[in-house]
Amino acid sequence: MDASPRPPNGPGDLAARSLRQVWHPCTQMKQQAKLPLVALSHGEGPWLVDTGGERYLDAISSWWVNLFGHANPRINAALIDQLGRLEHAMLAGFTHEPVVSLSERLSALTGGVLGHAFFASDGASAVEIALKMSFHAWRNQGHSDKREFVCVRNGYHGETLGALAVTDVALFRDAYDPLLRHAHVVASPDARQACDGETAIDVARRAAAELDTLLTQREGRIAAVIVEPLVQCAAGMAMHDPEYLRLVRALCDKHGAHMIADEIAVGCGRTGTFFASEQAGIWPDLLTLSKGISGGYLPLSLVLSRDAIYDAFYDDDTARGFLHSHSYTGNPLACRAALATLDIFADDDVLASNAVRAARLTQALAPLADDPRAKHFRHRGMIWAFDAVLPDAPGAAGAFAKRFYTEARARGVLLRPIGATVYLMPPYVLDDGTADWLATQTLAAFDATMQQEVAA
Repeated sequence: MDASPRPPNGPGDLAARSLRQVWHPCTQMKQQAKLPLVALSHGEGPWLVDTGGERYLDAISSWWVNLFGHANPRINAALIDQLGRLEHAMLAGFTHEPVVSLSERLSALTGGVLGHAFFASDGASAVEIALKMSFHAWRNQGHSDKREFVCVRNGYHGETLGALAVTDVALFRDAYDPLLRHAHVVASPDARQACDGETAIDVARRAAAELDTLLTQREGRIAAVIVEPLVQCAAGMAMHDPEYLRLVRALCDKHGAHMIADEIAVGCGRTGTFFASEQAGIWPDLLTLSKGISGGYLPLSLVLSRDAIYDAFYDDDTARGFLHSHSYTGNPLACRAALATLDIFADDDVLASNAVRAARLTQALAPLADDPRAKHFRHRGMIWAFDAVLPDAPGAAGAFAKRFYTEARARGVLLRPIGATVYLMPPYVLDDGTADWLATQTLAAFDATMQQEVAA
């Protein structure tokens, strides 16, 4: 007898059932009731297919996680093989091949500068780990006064309390502000802030000068500076010159602070190199990774650290160890998906292929650079963005984002603007025809949305 619970309604009511029972993330549920959910059936490469057979190009990689398409046969095969071996075991006192191999391969990608991978499940957890590691390492080394953190204006690092403390996005942070241990906020190197005659490098140097001033003022008290290398994604894909990272690295060395590179969104090839930090020719002291590392299959995050930080915890005294844990730390299935992801990078020369793919999509989106209704058309690796020119009125950006999302969805494309910023962050599997089609639909959705703006 089948005793498994069954839903009260059929599959055709999936969206309605979800609204009744599921609290959806980053969503005002009352508003969601007016915009029907897309009830998904399955995925095929870069496409998501709903229960009615409609197809949507996943142009934001399902919140920036999916690298090689949905239902990728090579990642599927790796998971099926691992499922028959070991699904999970605690990592305290035990180990297994997937977690060891993944740690080794990621360290090798940094030339051995970073290693000692510490695993968790989501990006915010990795940020929490990095912050705790920094503070505790200084404490173990006799510098207990180093307990303050520095973050960048409009930066985003997650929504748990520690991560929110180094996040400067009011929408996520303000409601919980009384619960937070506040960090210092310094200028963003966002190249869109360039004054007349300034370059992106000038903006980077100006922002770094402000950081230098703060570090001087708080000498001996700053544990770490946390940055999103090259692209501040939640800030509207704010892009900066690699010079900023070089300067932050030098300033952290000068003032005795750790540099934390949050590569959760920008790592795994998204900016054109496997790690975004590579483009500045530097390595941080701690590097967080998540999202694309498992190919978009399973929750997985990790922190890579320099030897000096690891050594600060290596002691006979248990209390000097890093006593942090998650039940699913180093899950074998997630690690095996990550290993399959790294195999695809190596076997298919993905970074070189992406350079060709990116050039084509950039050319197809080129009309935006001369469209007076758009500004700051920009591109880095496999990320594209532009800002709509809107009236300076309360709610204009939010209204634009909702209209654009609806227009894009009607054209079979999943795009979710961040306020007035439209961005594309597709999987690394678009062929030429699909890339051209994506550009055409993006331009059409923008045109239709801006016509509504004028009519309004």
